[in-house]
Amino acid sequence: MTVKKSPSSSTMLAWMPVAAMTVVAVVDLTAGPGVGLLPLVSLGPAFAGLVGGWRRTAVIGLVALLLCVGLGLYNGLFDRPRGYTAMVSVAGVTGVGIAAAVMRSRREAELASVRSIAEAAQRVLLRPVPLTAGPLHAAVSYTSALAEARIGGDLYEVMASPHGVRVIVGDVQGKGLAAVETAARVLGAFREAAYDEKDLVKLGERLERSVARELEDEKFVTAIVAEIGYDHQVVLLNYGHPAPMVVHRDGTADFPEPPSYALPLGLAAHGGPGPELFAVPFTPGDQLLLYTDGVTEARDEEGGFYPLAERAHLLKDPDVHRALDALREDLVRHAAGPHHDDAAMLLLRYQGDDGGAAAGPA
Repeated sequence: MTVKKSPSSSTMLAWMPVAAMTVVAVVDLTAGPGVGLLPLVSLGPAFAGLVGGWRRTAVIGLVALLLCVGLGLYNGLFDRPRGYTAMVSVAGVTGVGIAAAVMRSRREAELASVRSIAEAAQRVLLRPVPLTAGPLHAAVSYTSALAEARIGGDLYEVMASPHGVRVIVGDVQGKGLAAVETAARVLGAFREAAYDEKDLVKLGERLERSVARELEDEKFVTAIVAEIGYDHQVVLLNYGHPAPMVVHRDGTADFPEPPSYALPLGLAAHGGPGPELFAVPFTPGDQLLLYTDGVTEARDEEGGFYPLAERAHLLKDPDVHRALDALREDLVRHAAGPHHDDAAMLLLRYQGDDGGAAAGPA
């Protein structure tokens, strides 16, 4: 997430050149010409070049030059080189400030372009989840470990298919562009197979083949694949991923474990057991939270992990998006600093077979 300057700090920076020149002028008039503060008038255009555009820097430089001339005449400094030296100093700093402002403006424009491309890539790779899918209401939260990034190695998707609502949440080993590329490949394979494959195990096999073709050096993707229909249960495949949290209508929570954990996607060639389907009751009013290990492994200042099971009550808001926002804000407070790993959370609330609203957990 990008940290923006507050309006008060922006105003302070904008007035800094004027304040610097005012202080120099007042001190020079008070102390007299013997102190030799006249060259410090150049602080005005110097500060302007750091925080303003080139036109504003040029205007402040002109004001500084006029102020330098006025103070020099008042102090009688132009009968010796000292006054002219001060003028040259102000003019030189103004020129450098204008050049710095031009270069900074170009870099800001380039950064804005890169950010717009990143946002477009995010919309393609991590599309907004549908507000409703079958009997479900959905909300998602994603925080990248890289401060200036919008996307990383975590992935999620919700798709309504002829076979039910199908969901994936995964975590690619590693970070950076390679992780983003792998996440894109997994999501592409899932979006195609989720609609075509009637059998959830077959869907998982297609994901495995897609990942295994591309990954090298024993890299892998942990993932959990879910299918929710109208039979009041959720069917899960777990590829070495943290167990989801099911929050029941009465507010109790549990973390359903698979009969046996399969190897992550990309490691099937090592000969481990394949994933086993397992079903969990999921009825109107229940909630399913799928997440990556960036959530449960977030540490506080004392090194304690985030106690997700103890925070299930934060999901009680009737609005699924506000409920997930409350959980995310609590996670940020717990971490007390920047995330060291990507953190994705996908919340699915069973609103009822007719799509009508159902109360959240007590």
